[in-house]
Amino acid sequence: MRLLFTFIIGLILMSCQNEKQDYSPVGVYLGELKVLDDEILPFNFEVLSDSTVVFTNAEEKISTSEVLFLKDSVTIKLPVFEAYIKAKINADKWEGEYVKESLDRIVEFTAIQGVKDRFTVKSNGNRADVSGVWETTFSPDVEEDSYVAKGVFKQEGNKVTGTFMTETGDYRFLEGVVDGQELKLSTFDGAHAFFFKAKLTDSIMDGMFYSGNHYKEPFIAKRNERFELTDANDLTYLKEGYESFEFNFPDVNGKMLSLNDQRFEGKPVLVQIMGTWCPNCLDESKFYSKFYNAQQNKDVEIVALAFEYAKTEASAVKAINRLQNGVGMEYPVLLAQYGTSSKSKANEKLPMLNHVLSYPTTIYLDKNHEVYKIHTGFNGPATGEAFEAFKKEFSKTITTLTQSVN
Repeated sequence: MRLLFTFIIGLILMSCQNEKQDYSPVGVYLGELKVLDDEILPFNFEVLSDSTVVFTNAEEKISTSEVLFLKDSVTIKLPVFEAYIKAKINADKWEGEYVKESLDRIVEFTAIQGVKDRFTVKSNGNRADVSGVWETTFSPDVEEDSYVAKGVFKQEGNKVTGTFMTETGDYRFLEGVVDGQELKLSTFDGAHAFFFKAKLTDSIMDGMFYSGNHYKEPFIAKRNERFELTDANDLTYLKEGYESFEFNFPDVNGKMLSLNDQRFEGKPVLVQIMGTWCPNCLDESKFYSKFYNAQQNKDVEIVALAFEYAKTEASAVKAINRLQNGVGMEYPVLLAQYGTSSKSKANEKLPMLNHVLSYPTTIYLDKNHEVYKIHTGFNGPATGEAFEAFKKEFSKTITTLTQSVN
């Protein structure tokens, strides 16, 4: 009887191993998400092994090892963010869904193995050139929704890379093509699924922006090499009647933390308003973590206030732990809010600010914990020169804060 039991268990284990080993579809893929208006958002990824997948957007490479291949299916969980892809495998084609559970969002997903080109170029005639700076307005006909952006693009042949920078952050690494007089750009990083499509006439760009299958808005742009956005240090400030910035929120272990804590005493403090779901916050967190972890004496402290759309406190804490472990964040992340990422709700928690305009926003406090400046948004690596300028400004600010005398 014991031999029979051992034999059965052996068969089950062999079956499970075979299920996982039947498919190891190493190779390049073209993924596609079905967005609004029946448009297709393409993106590139590569299966390096049955446990590693790399997503590519222009210069950006996002690797994940949270991959599970079974006999006829695959599940890929994106790093840091809660999103995942789940699909059935039929030969070289995958069919399934891209899912963000906390937001109840499901997007139809397919992928074909062996396809490298993100977009197919159909036109053989003259093509427009979008290289340079574009003064852009999103939702130009709806005043309350309208906002400006700075498009910065490079073009080599048909291929285009670049991004749109706004006063609250950038649209990260965009990649696409110019096909005759039409521009197409996309990015997919696990949190963002963005697709831009525009007609080009002379020096005008007239297009539509799609975010997943839940949102779209028109945009219009014109060439303007001199165009600049409002200074990121002028957008958020203390309201009249308030002389200081304060917070008091729990860390992942439930311990309340405020500026009165001993770790902050006599030190400049950077207070990062962010969310684990936010790609620009991730870019900023990576930058801050590299700076913070390199400090030998921790002359400057950083603390993050997380505003989470996770539906429960437990899931919000799980997301924070996932971010901290994934990035190597050694500074504390406090749970300021869960159940919504509403900026107006966030402002209720931080009433001393004129508004919470952007995730992320950083409040720079001097050694006496007086507000030195407030930096709204974060233009990360995808913005090129703007990111380099930010790094220089950051270094100069830190020098000023650490050398100031109480």
